[in-house]
Amino acid sequence: MRAQLARIDAVLVQAVIAAALSFAHLHDVAAAAGQNGWKAWAYPVSVDLLLVAAWRRLRTGDEKAAGWCWFVIALVASLGANVATAGLLDLDRVPAWLRILVAGWPAVAFLGGTLLAHSTPAPHEETEDQEDAPEVVPELPAQSALEQTPAPPAVSVPAALVEHARKVAAEHQTRTGAAIDTPTLRARLGVPALMADAIAAQL
Repeated sequence: MRAQLARIDAVLVQAVIAAALSFAHLHDVAAAAGQNGWKAWAYPVSVDLLLVAAWRRLRTGDEKAAGWCWFVIALVASLGANVATAGLLDLDRVPAWLRILVAGWPAVAFLGGTLLAHSTPAPHEETEDQEDAPEVVPELPAQSALEQTPAPPAVSVPAALVEHARKVAAEHQTRTGAAIDTPTLRARLGVPALMADAIAAQL
């Protein structure tokens, strides 16, 4: 347990030293580029925050490309300041291009932080939700009452009875002026209801 705590403490101490040195180098470059006072201290804060935002996207986000892009940009800014203050750059005579980069860094950092913090959800999340949703089976329409009612049995009607029914129907129409209905035809012929229906269908 103590050995593990010792290793953790060593890592934390090393991280603090690296952060402090990088912070100081970024401050020195910003001050040399004309950013005096509190502005020189704001530059290393901006770089470190962009590094943290990019690292968080790499750890928890889905769009890894954006995280890697802004992580590399912030890392180049931090390493560039470290190398520039190692004697390769005359801080008393800062070139114009470096002044331009330092002056434009706040806008770049703001853009990167905004894109990393406010991103749209991954497209496949909606697809996964749709795949997990239970499948809806359409209900079949209920069978109509006509289909549920059994068809009446076929009734065989003799041709002579049909001919006699025609005569009865013609006589009824001549006498009343109206076509004969099925109940009247059944009463006149003295046949069952099914047979009367079958005869009426043939008239």
